[in-house]
Amino acid sequence: MPSFDPASLSSLSGKVYLVTGGNAGIGYETILHLARKDAKVYMGCRSSTKGNAAIASIHGLVPHADVQLLILDHMDLTSVVSAANELKTKENRLHGLVNNAGIMAVPFETSKDGYESQWQTNYLAHFLLTHHLLPLMLATAKVSTPGDVRIVNVTSGGHATFAPRAGIDFEDTNQTRGGVWSRYGQSKLANVLHAKELNRFYGPDGTKKSEGQIWTAAVHPGHIYTDLSKNAQFAGPLSKPVAATLNCLGVFIPADKGSFTSVFCAASQDMKADMSGEYFVPLGKVGKPSKHANNPDMAEKLWQWTEAEFSKKNFM
Repeated sequence: MPSFDPASLSSLSGKVYLVTGGNAGIGYETILHLARKDAKVYMGCRSSTKGNAAIASIHGLVPHADVQLLILDHMDLTSVVSAANELKTKENRLHGLVNNAGIMAVPFETSKDGYESQWQTNYLAHFLLTHHLLPLMLATAKVSTPGDVRIVNVTSGGHATFAPRAGIDFEDTNQTRGGVWSRYGQSKLANVLHAKELNRFYGPDGTKKSEGQIWTAAVHPGHIYTDLSKNAQFAGPLSKPVAATLNCLGVFIPADKGSFTSVFCAASQDMKADMSGEYFVPLGKVGKPSKHANNPDMAEKLWQWTEAEFSKKNFM
């Protein structure tokens, strides 16, 4: 398959999307490309100031853009449920969910919900958001052409490099005995496993596809010079200079191109049914994830563990 360019998208008029972490980086660029093709896009963002500034910037580039702000704080699971409920009051359809928001290699911190920040921001919050939006997406799928409704989890090649040796460390999901990178790797592995399990249930050959067909993808966007890279703990106090140097050396690709694979998986007519559930790499190509990422038993165990956690806290 040739490299994908969002300019090749068909019109998305009448379609509705939600992109988390949409006020900056590849989330912002993803929204920009969808809006250019006349989609209605909700921008998930925890700051109304930053979100409104990003929307104003998009309107400067695409005056006709229909972009709405949805306040969504991944470090507060109550906020995640509230955001999903708010969206359901505003829309009777949702064609695409791009679980894009993320943090990388940050110092250890736990949320008010008791989970390590990368584990919650990158994985748990997205699982919970997806869970609460699934009824709306399944209803949309029922009255749409197969492939019109999709869920995209933005992961990282780091799922293979940095995850704990066991893959998901169910004995220590907060990785208190790990480091900044093992926590990141585990959260990104969880993103892939989540997409795989969603596809097992709702994909073209899914066990629950009679409820509505949803295509899924896990996307490695490439090495991007965004706030994610700038703020990571690459080398302790040298993190920002190291990231800046790598950027100057051409190791990173621009955020715009970093969004291309997310856009492909969320909206391109060139994505086919047999690609659902796959792991994608730049630019819109099927790649090969890690051994753990292809482990259906681990995917099922993680799904069950996550549902049990949220049920205990009455989030389901």
